[in-house]
Amino acid sequence: MTSAGYATCTLVVHSDDGHRSELLACVPDAPRASLLWLPALGVAARHYLPFAEALAARGVAVLLHEWRGLGSSSLRAARDCDWNYRTLLCTDLPAAEATVEATFPGLPRIIGGHSLGGQLACCRLAIAPRSALRLWLVASGAPWWRAFPAPRRFVLPLVYRFLPWLAARRGALPGRTIGFGGNEARGLVADWARTGLSGRYAATGLDLDLEARLREVDVDATAVVMADDWLGPESSLRFLLDKLACRQRARVTHLDAAALGTRADHFAWMRMPAAVADVLATPPDERPGASPSCP
Repeated sequence: MTSAGYATCTLVVHSDDGHRSELLACVPDAPRASLLWLPALGVAARHYLPFAEALAARGVAVLLHEWRGLGSSSLRAARDCDWNYRTLLCTDLPAAEATVEATFPGLPRIIGGHSLGGQLACCRLAIAPRSALRLWLVASGAPWWRAFPAPRRFVLPLVYRFLPWLAARRGALPGRTIGFGGNEARGLVADWARTGLSGRYAATGLDLDLEARLREVDVDATAVVMADDWLGPESSLRFLLDKLACRQRARVTHLDAAALGTRADHFAWMRMPAAVADVLATPPDERPGASPSCP
């Protein structure tokens, strides 16, 4: 499909273990960079199409990754079908990156994400530093309970203990039923909750120190914080950025409801993404309202 100077298409991705998914792509006539975009927990790639179209209209080819277990993925989480951070970081994302490189050889590459997607974008750069030159984060941050303001922070340790227990008992987290995430693999939930409790990133079965590798991530980083986002407050974002070598050069922009034209919460921007696309696609020295991250 073609519209307003860009085309939309799907690209099939085959992981080494037989998993199949699709990248939803919005490609401008003359792209200046490609963005591999990682969704939030439980959010299918198609929900980011307005965002992808907004960036494509600004010259960025956007490829929307599909998390294993959602949307176009050939698998669904169950007692006999499980995966974790290691699977996503070391099996599915390399397959998606290979597809991006084959489709846009030589084009400057960006990786970014929303919420959990932003966290795993950082972790992917920690594992494969050459996978992208830039990092874009929107409504994202580490889930460590102490990085959240009171009083919600005091409830989070209970959440991080209960959800893995529930996922283990049921074989997978029934996210659609309880209203949090999708139907998620128990291994994924366990890795996520471990970071929420400890503040440290690790992936079960991954034989490297993610925290040490994160301290070596040195890319051009841009982040957007929503003014009323209790799921991704600035304190959570700062904690995530402080893990990176590029933390002192990272640019953080705050957007409120007036700037967005909708609620400034965790999800509403996805339907009206123009302001977010403007921040990300505008050269750093031309961005209003941006500030460097704290050391």
